[in-house]
Amino acid sequence: MPESHPQPPPWPSNQPGSSGGQPDQAAVLLCGARLTDGRTVDVRLGGGRIEAVGTAGSLTPGPPRPGASRVDLGGYLLLPAPAEPHAHGDTALSAEQPGPVSYAPEDVQRRATEAALLQLGHGATAARAHVRVGDVQGLGALGAVLQARRSLRGLAELTTVAMPRLLTGVAGADGLAMLRDALKMGASVVGGCPDTDPDPTGYVEAVLEVASEHGCPVDLHTDATDAARLSRLAAMAGGLRPGVTIGPCAGLARLPADAASRLAEQLAAAGVTVVCLPQGGCGAADRRGAAPVRLLRAAGVRVAAGSGALRDVANPVGRGDPLEAAYLLASAHGLRPEDAYEAVSTAAREALGLPEVRVEAGFPAELLAVRGDRLSGALSLAYSRIVVHRGRVVARTSAVREYCNSAAAAELGLPRQGRGELS
Repeated sequence: MPESHPQPPPWPSNQPGSSGGQPDQAAVLLCGARLTDGRTVDVRLGGGRIEAVGTAGSLTPGPPRPGASRVDLGGYLLLPAPAEPHAHGDTALSAEQPGPVSYAPEDVQRRATEAALLQLGHGATAARAHVRVGDVQGLGALGAVLQARRSLRGLAELTTVAMPRLLTGVAGADGLAMLRDALKMGASVVGGCPDTDPDPTGYVEAVLEVASEHGCPVDLHTDATDAARLSRLAAMAGGLRPGVTIGPCAGLARLPADAASRLAEQLAAAGVTVVCLPQGGCGAADRRGAAPVRLLRAAGVRVAAGSGALRDVANPVGRGDPLEAAYLLASAHGLRPEDAYEAVSTAAREALGLPEVRVEAGFPAELLAVRGDRLSGALSLAYSRIVVHRGRVVARTSAVREYCNSAAAAELGLPRQGRGELS
């Protein structure tokens, strides 16, 4: 009986350790990929960008270049790659270790690297990691995540958010100094959790002041249960560029509908992005639940979706999978599959300050190929994936489902992936 899908394509020749040219420059031809509009196309990549898109069989690899390769994507749906706007690299993958979480630099670096590679395998070619600074860990955890960032160069983009615990009063003076040191050290985003400070409004003011000094974006954790506090945050954030992101904002869903609607309008007017966590919360969020994504989107708020905790104490079964986040937005929150995927791709990239990606000539070659021919099916059963970063294949996951021989399958002519008999 014929297989339902082609075998996974072999690794192209321009992978790490090969004799090909520079990773960003080698030409790659993606052949026979299906797009969400139903077309089947060839896509030529070069110099880290999409050089051309044409009907299947119409493109060649172009002029001879070192490391040029061809990848057969027959049976795959080609999408802009997702991004991860809310990860916790310093605590990821720590749920099963005995005792308190280790913040020894070597342990944090190992966990952060493994977590980023796991999320890359899911398709996220860029991620923003929130890292606690001050208190017991000082700047050691941040240094370890920055080292992981350097080791991942060429595979995935990892940016870091410095998260001090306190910023106001006498106790907050050390946190403020630590925050400025973190930015000098290499953190590129100012963050934190104002809900845990005795003066949440003062905390936000301090964060915005430091971000303005350094020209950095802001990314704050808040449950958004206090309407007045969130309104003040929106008013203060309105003029800051390059922008303010907040999340997971699950408390908005517990406010009266009219109050939540007014707050959503204020956030939209201020240009504040909301990152929801449909797969579960994170250590900085006190309560479970998810933000009211449809209400926020209706008000014009940019809504992105992140993963939150990845197998740490806040969610010991967290998967860190952006396609699962999109699936939950569609199945549990009523978004169209296209809008749900947009939240983990286009909106997530915008939240990270990254350029837009489309499967069109001239756009960055940040792509995800998922076995299937419809987006709804990809969100439902996205087992096999091929990930492209800077124009080259950097990760691949292959899954084959097999069934033992049966009369029912033979009589109905059902497709089978496996040809052999199961014992």
